[in-house]
Amino acid sequence: QVQLVESGGGLVQVGASLRLSCAASGRTFSTYTIGWFRQAPRKEREFVAASSRSRGTTYYADSVKGRFTISRDNAKNTVYLQMNSLEAEDTAVYYCASSSVYYGSNTQSYDYWGQGTQGTVSS
Repeated sequence: QVQLVESGGGLVQVGASLRLSCAASGRTFSTYTIGWFRQAPRKEREFVAASSRSRGTTYYADSVKGRFTISRDNAKNTVYLQMNSLEAEDTAVYYCASSSVYYGSNTQSYDYWGQGTQGTVSS
């Protein structure tokens, strides 16, 4: 089992930044990819970004590329999502998820999910 705990959400103004954390524990050796997804009201859960440990590669949705950055602290088994230049459209519950495959942008590719953290961007 892999346990994932997100933190760092909150309420910020348009143009501000948030840094989300995803702390992993348990059988993390089976995790090849950590993905970030978000779900806004009245919308389906959508892919945001992913980091593949096996390939050392990051992937971003077009809507966040250039604004969001994934980084990792392997000693702490933690993955971060730095979100800059936030827009109202970024308001959502953000989830991190663990995948045993090299890469996937679909929710079905991920085996374990965190509880989510709310990010709200207001004008």
